[in-house]
Amino acid sequence: MKRDFWLERWESNQIGFHQDDFSPYLQAHWATLGSQAGSQVFVPMAGKTRDMLWLANEGHKVLGIELSEIAVDAFFAENGLTASKENTAKHVRHRNADIDFLCGDFFHLTADDTKNVKAVFDRASMVAMPPALRTKYADHMAGLLLPGTQVLLVSMEYPEGEMSGPPFSVSEVDIKSLYADTFDIKLLEDRDVFDINPHLKERGLTAMHEKVYQLVRR
Repeated sequence: MKRDFWLERWESNQIGFHQDDFSPYLQAHWATLGSQAGSQVFVPMAGKTRDMLWLANEGHKVLGIELSEIAVDAFFAENGLTASKENTAKHVRHRNADIDFLCGDFFHLTADDTKNVKAVFDRASMVAMPPALRTKYADHMAGLLLPGTQVLLVSMEYPEGEMSGPPFSVSEVDIKSLYADTFDIKLLEDRDVFDINPHLKERGLTAMHEKVYQLVRR
């Protein structure tokens, strides 16, 4: 899947994946990670998620990255926030007191960009990627994080072949295959969400689970 796909989705406002409310999984499980106030939290492929606000309100410094400038600008405008803007070598940095939001390609990040990150909230990056890109993503994420960094990862799982993504189904077996070499993995929650999402039937699905994992970089 090419980067133009996601840029076009934002340009045409086809952003059904965006959630206006704070993630219930973030609120339910963030304390499990034990991240201290003042520590930096990384939010990859952030869109215009308000979860960055939730994390900032919990006392964290937030580092986000998003490919679409439309999404980045919308995040600050819709939440009444102002930010300075500067060009870096590979990204455009939008910054206010608590949120450092980079516009550009996740795969252009280096370990120097994330050297202060102590935790990660990854709500939907994995399900946004076709299988061919997942190993590259997981490997790059591992390379960005220091040992001991914790990740709260949200994924979804549905019967293979019932729907063409995105969102793509990423099974527990997939998660372990992608991350077990570099992270300790714990399943925190397995929630059946099929009955509370009636549009899923319209897309041909017969089941849907959302799963929440705690990953710790070794």
